[in-house]
Amino acid sequence: MKLNTLFVAGVCASALLVSCNPNKTASENQLKYTHTSLADGDAFNFFQLVGAKAVYELDYASYVEEHSASAQEKQLAAKVKEVYASIVPTLDSLATLSHVDFPIKGGKVFVAPTEEHNVAHSHVQEHSSDSTAHAATHVHSDDHANHGGYVHHVQHESAIIKDQLERLSRNTNTDLRAFASENLEKVAELFKLAGGKEDAHGHH
Repeated sequence: MKLNTLFVAGVCASALLVSCNPNKTASENQLKYTHTSLADGDAFNFFQLVGAKAVYELDYASYVEEHSASAQEKQLAAKVKEVYASIVPTLDSLATLSHVDFPIKGGKVFVAPTEEHNVAHSHVQEHSSDSTAHAATHVHSDDHANHGGYVHHVQHESAIIKDQLERLSRNTNTDLRAFASENLEKVAELFKLAGGKEDAHGHH
């Protein structure tokens, strides 16, 4: 009788642990199946905008660093890579904690100019029957048609990201505020390196 009682108690205890313990799994499933975000409106917008831009800027910078004939652009591209490579991993972690998909769905994907036509065509074919095709991954082709506008591009994009970090620094979430404080100066430096002025908000 005692053995049966112990066995039943053991089974119940195991079931209790399974149902109460898998917090991480439950959290991941919530994001996977319901896509319910824990981020407030400002934070969610930050993840959507900056999350997509940071990844795009990394890829674009890699291309410019390898293919540009301009020493200035190569130097700037190296700085862009340094800044965003340091931001993306933490951004990824914070997005996951806030139940925001990362990489950002629908974010622009950098495609080298020689590949743009084929890739854009393949995206159209792939998503033609999808009712949400307009929200699918976009191929950005105008900014990198030539290298001449790269410095201005970096100035423009870093101004937007800097503004978003300034907004995030006032968020109620302490982790997000800390992230903004740690990275705002990096992006502000990038903005200045690309010729931006602190009062030149007209760029964005």
